[in-house]
Amino acid sequence: MKVFVTGGTGFIGGHVVRHLRERGDDVVALVRSPDKARDLRGLGCTIVEGDLSSSDVIRDACEDCDAAIHGAAVYKVGIPKSEREAMHDANVRGTERVLDAAWQAGVDKIVYVSTINVFGNTKGEVVDEGYQREPGDWVSVYDETKWLAHEAAEERIAKGAPIVIVQPGAVYGPGDHSEIGNVIDQTRTGKLMALPFAEMGLNLVHVDDVATGVLLALDKGRVGESYVIGGQIATMRELVENVAKIADRKPPKREMPTSVMKLVAPAGPVLGKLMGFPPNFRELISASDGVTYWARDDKARRELGYAPRDLDAGLRETLSQSA
Repeated sequence: MKVFVTGGTGFIGGHVVRHLRERGDDVVALVRSPDKARDLRGLGCTIVEGDLSSSDVIRDACEDCDAAIHGAAVYKVGIPKSEREAMHDANVRGTERVLDAAWQAGVDKIVYVSTINVFGNTKGEVVDEGYQREPGDWVSVYDETKWLAHEAAEERIAKGAPIVIVQPGAVYGPGDHSEIGNVIDQTRTGKLMALPFAEMGLNLVHVDDVATGVLLALDKGRVGESYVIGGQIATMRELVENVAKIADRKPPKREMPTSVMKLVAPAGPVLGKLMGFPPNFRELISASDGVTYWARDDKARRELGYAPRDLDAGLRETLSQSA
């Protein structure tokens, strides 16, 4: 199979490409900066220079491909206002361009990598793919843009586009530079002085399991369907306690007081660098404080044969490669 891929230089996309190549698929990777494509070249991918605005380039690259996987997106929470428009363009308009170009090129199947963040704050409920949130109740700009992009994919499905949607949970693993990766690393090294957002609810899934889920959706997913690709339901407290136990560290006794973060929010751009947090503390709080991103992956297990590792196994693997 020949597969066109966006996001191949990213955390999830890099694992997706490696899984595709390991099973013998040809990969055509859209890359904004050829300088960042060394690993993809090493895997034997065909590199196409362009970005999510390059509709003609994408369409031409898809012409002789059997399938397309669109995984490129900007994933940041706590961004300043100056970055909002760029995130909208990448996550919403970029998704529209890629899906349209691949559809116009006549590929047989398109896998769109969405997120369970589309469900927003589930308020303690563990939901499934049929859950409908209240539009406009955004917890972050990322939340808004990924919901809009998901809607764009569903609109194209309704018009006949051969799209399958996957919705990963909170992804972790070796080389993760997200806020979750930062918390894991600080806990592992004993540098986490206070527990941030202890009751934040996550569906924690190892990056290799996400890549496996994407390929299962490519091979077995029904066009027009969405599949949650998850791992284990947990809270931030449980994540930190698990990491501390595996790393033989003492978890922090104190919680990071949200009230104090709100007070110092104006100094976020400075304090964020010191604490390993993004600069917009207000958005970080609205997206994290008591928010649950909980969804079950029963459908993927049942229909695709998806079988992710549990959190203990995934964290042990992650920490063994991070030491």
